[in-house]
Amino acid sequence: MVGRIIHTEDDIAEGAEWLAAREPRFAGVITATGPWPLRRRADGFEALRDAILGQQVSVAVANAIRGKVLAAELGAPEAIAEATEEDLRACGLSRQKVRYVQALARAGIDFEGLRALPNEEVIATLLPLPGIGRWTVEMYLIFALGRADVFAVDDLALAEGARILFDLPERPKRKAFDALAAEWSPWRAVAARGLWAYYAHCKQREGVAP
Repeated sequence: MVGRIIHTEDDIAEGAEWLAAREPRFAGVITATGPWPLRRRADGFEALRDAILGQQVSVAVANAIRGKVLAAELGAPEAIAEATEEDLRACGLSRQKVRYVQALARAGIDFEGLRALPNEEVIATLLPLPGIGRWTVEMYLIFALGRADVFAVDDLALAEGARILFDLPERPKRKAFDALAAEWSPWRAVAARGLWAYYAHCKQREGVAP
């Protein structure tokens, strides 16, 4: 089953209300942060291409590289697949990222078909691609496909947000965090938005950029 899809801010509000009723500390998060952002983006090749371009660089650098790729008319999968390494390196990609985006471009992924697949099948389809880790696929599920019940236990900001919110002695480890997040099903992706918002709120309150 694909499950609930998040399309609008109203869906986020519905999930946040459910979470606040189940776990009162989420009600406090809503009070502190205001409504949680939707952050939906289009699914498809471009979403994963941009995820690869953004790996291990700042947002500004990633945007600059993306701009150069598009200006060189190398944004489409066909163009990337046929480009030389020199073409892509000239846009600011490392050799590793050239390999990653060309592997993605040549994989022939049926992105429209992914919309109908259960979460684990989407993960099984995308995870074997070079440069695509589980966190990247989870972000694709949450923000590109809008899946309501996906969580990313390896996300450091989520773990730190949970540590602060639940007054934990340390960031929760994968197994413990997965068990904690299970309590927020079927709205785990909304809980993630809440924890990200709370993490940013706490860091801004401390005068530290998130």
